[in-house]
Amino acid sequence: MDFKLDRLSDLHAADFDEIIDVRSPAEFAEDHVPGAVNFPVLDNQERARVGTLYKQQSPFAARKVGAALIARNVARHIEASLLDRPGEYRPLIYCWRGGQRSGAMATILGQIGWRVHVLTGGYKSYRRGVVRLLYGSGQAPAEWPWQLILLDGNTGTAKTDLLHRLGGMGAQILDLEGLAGHRGSLFGAMAADQPRQKAFESGLSAAVSRLDPARPVLVEAESSRIGRLNLPHALWEAMQAAPRLYLEAEAQDRARYLVEAYGDIAADRTILGEILDRLRPYHPAARIEDWQALVRTGALVDLARELMRFHYDPKYSRQRAASTHRSLGTLPLGALDSGARQRAARHILDMISGPAVTA
Repeated sequence: MDFKLDRLSDLHAADFDEIIDVRSPAEFAEDHVPGAVNFPVLDNQERARVGTLYKQQSPFAARKVGAALIARNVARHIEASLLDRPGEYRPLIYCWRGGQRSGAMATILGQIGWRVHVLTGGYKSYRRGVVRLLYGSGQAPAEWPWQLILLDGNTGTAKTDLLHRLGGMGAQILDLEGLAGHRGSLFGAMAADQPRQKAFESGLSAAVSRLDPARPVLVEAESSRIGRLNLPHALWEAMQAAPRLYLEAEAQDRARYLVEAYGDIAADRTILGEILDRLRPYHPAARIEDWQALVRTGALVDLARELMRFHYDPKYSRQRAASTHRSLGTLPLGALDSGARQRAARHILDMISGPAVTA
């Protein structure tokens, strides 16, 4: 049975038991429907082989070899991954254009008795939906109907932690750093590599298509680029126009929190030293050497305080001096222990529920 995707929200509303991407691992790595599993009916080498036969010999020769490869691979996926699926199993299957690869998988699974659906137009249809949502189409730019509220504050004011706590309390949040796999600064790289731009856009589109436009959405203040990934222009413009709640804490509390929050980097002094070296174009050589000495002696709280004083806080001050953002006020955080952060999150939740936010 065909499944036509008019809007991305249709994909979530359909509530399939599983979304199966039958494209090659290389295609899947570039981008895929969020939550999909990869059961390739042709792997990277097999797909290249069939494509070469198609061009150099004939489509008929390519289809014969392709059919044999696909049959073996589908059988392997059934035996390795699908034997435990119940009789009412309802998967959605897609390939590049909704053609032969997804059709072959769907035919075999349908013969078993499962209620199989094939995405009309395949991944290309899905990708058009992502682009339409985030960037618009033709002469019509994308619209951003969601009311954003930005959590802003100097480095170390626990913005990401508070955002996650608010999400756990039922607030609508958009975790851009989580989607981008990056904490948005020179020290922001995470253990896993960042997704590719298309994959980031897929994750973003899935997140925003679940949002209720009638309720405010909390977002951490970011630049237009997170690591090596770019925010869609419509989102960036909406963030620029959104009201901001400024978070405030003492430098020593922020420094201690940063050492805790960036524990993965703080634990590796080699990586920490390499990152500090990248700051040489922006600071005197003597200052960089002082910071490297703090790394060697393990004085990481002192290092965090120095980085805030000479690098991050001045940058934030310059940005705010030039901004015209509407402020919802400043929230003093006090200490930044877990209890204080939980109390601050509850306070923010009360604030965004008030009429002053939507006025």
